[in-house]
Amino acid sequence: MYALTDEDLAIRARARALGDELIPWEEHAEAHEGKLPPEVAERARARVDELGLRATNMPASLGGGGCSMLQQVLVQEEVGRVTNGLMWVVSTPPQWWVEVATPEQTERWLRPTVAGRRAECYAITEEGAGSDVSDLVATARRDGDGYRLDGVKWHVTSFNHADYVLFEAVLADGPAAGDHALFVVDLPTDGVRVRSDPTYSHTLDHHHPVVAFEEVRVPAGQRIGEEGEGTKFSYAWFRFERFMVAARCVGAAGRLLEEATAFATRRIVGGQAIVERQLVGAMLADSATELYAARSMLYEAARGVDEGRDVKLQHAQASMVKLYCSEMAGRAADRAVQVFGGRGYMRDNVAERFFRELRVERIWEGTSEVQRVILAGQLSKRGPNALC
Repeated sequence: MYALTDEDLAIRARARALGDELIPWEEHAEAHEGKLPPEVAERARARVDELGLRATNMPASLGGGGCSMLQQVLVQEEVGRVTNGLMWVVSTPPQWWVEVATPEQTERWLRPTVAGRRAECYAITEEGAGSDVSDLVATARRDGDGYRLDGVKWHVTSFNHADYVLFEAVLADGPAAGDHALFVVDLPTDGVRVRSDPTYSHTLDHHHPVVAFEEVRVPAGQRIGEEGEGTKFSYAWFRFERFMVAARCVGAAGRLLEEATAFATRRIVGGQAIVERQLVGAMLADSATELYAARSMLYEAARGVDEGRDVKLQHAQASMVKLYCSEMAGRAADRAVQVFGGRGYMRDNVAERFFRELRVERIWEGTSEVQRVILAGQLSKRGPNALC
């Protein structure tokens, strides 16, 4: 099914194996602020290397997996099957950095990240600027032979696990004033502080704090690419992450369908399994149908990236798969809770956890509304036949 090669199936099976090892620890993580016992977490990190799942999106020349986009999607689909972010141990470093990284940046940040010795986070979103980075107000100002960075960033995902941050800012002066630039900032660095660390609906060990950058001095060598190219890099990141979000949503929906179907088959009411009752069976049938559609769309769009389709088309299809898969998974989670009934409202139930965790997928890396705006714009410029 889905015309997957033996190589595709093999890497998916390896990712599934890791997920199956971590699923029994979901309830422990839920009860312990998303954390695993240290020895279990260490074993999971070791298994990533043993299974060849380290940095699947990075070239083999840097120590990465060198996988196709379709294979990356297959791995992330398995990542999505596990609640509480336990499979985030399968990391995907910033692939867009490879082509523009200086030799120093490659050796100091990029190569160690691919090897799992360093970890990054992104500081892009602000209080008044989310999916549309054109509204950023954080600044980068020339300061001698370097820059001074100032601004407050929101939802800096995984800040508590990172040892450097990618900071996007508006250039305050110079020939590219008003354009954006991207900088790499080590953690800790003077002037970088957590302003607040909110709790969220999901129970993950990866926090999303509000982080202030106050007169943070960085040398020019920590600017990534040229002045004015910051937005290009963030768009590349968004495009990639929208595929990964879609893949994880497909994985979550698949797990929900498996669990809900198994429960409905063994749950007997009035001498009959509830799966045989039409209203319950219909919910499962709807989830199965939408899952098949989402997975087919996702795999086809991923193959398009591997075939080198026009980047604008890739960008539009990334929006399509992120939009459809995230909303599909939300519906699947809602139906699963309903099938489980009162059990589905208990935190030791996979449907309850996914019901909370999947809600953010329609928000981060571009809200569903932003994806629709992108697609409407593409339709007006290129016409339906160019996208569908």
